[in-house]
Amino acid sequence: MSAADLGGRLFLVPTPIGNLEDITLRAKRILAESDAVIAEDTRVSGRLLQHYGISRPLIAFHAHNEHKVTDRLVERLVAGERFALITDAGTPGISDPGFLLVRAAVKAGVAVETLPGPTAFVPALVNSGLPCDRFTFEGFLPVKKGRRTRIAELLEERRTMVFYESPHRIIRTLRELGEAFGADRAASISREITKLHEETLRGTLPELAAHFEAHPPKGEFVLCVAGA
Repeated sequence: MSAADLGGRLFLVPTPIGNLEDITLRAKRILAESDAVIAEDTRVSGRLLQHYGISRPLIAFHAHNEHKVTDRLVERLVAGERFALITDAGTPGISDPGFLLVRAAVKAGVAVETLPGPTAFVPALVNSGLPCDRFTFEGFLPVKKGRRTRIAELLEERRTMVFYESPHRIIRTLRELGEAFGADRAASISREITKLHEETLRGTLPELAAHFEAHPPKGEFVLCVAGA
């Protein structure tokens, strides 16, 4: 008999990336009905659940402990418990913790169910004005080791490229991509998606770099770059 037969199930539940209205009725029901909510930051998730009037036990699951707690969580799933996995914002597993637990749950025969919902790169890509019929999601570039190699591998990429970036490195990333891809390469940057100060800027990579050199970058960024 499998874990799925016993009732054990792992739900991947997207949560709002900014605007708290961006949650589905199904997501709220799953969160309320789960035996526990596995959360990237229990403080952030605790406030989110409180906003929706949901009270469930919280289990911390983040980059610093996921290797240690995954096996124990899978044991509980196999025993029949039902968990909802969320991150601080967006869909679990997209540049956030989740992959290790999903892989282990699948290997153990636990049913995994993923709800559709918020993720930052989709609205940024669609809003960019760049071709989005075919694209490649690159997430965060390496900070140090492997960074130049990764950029070099993308020189001939013909699809639109999507990156995540922090305000501390966005200017550096724009400059380095501009040097590698050429000064006329078109790009789009979206920041603070769904929030009060949401903004999308379009131009060449050097133009966008110059903008943020003049206007100190704030918020989290999604960078879309035209293919070769």
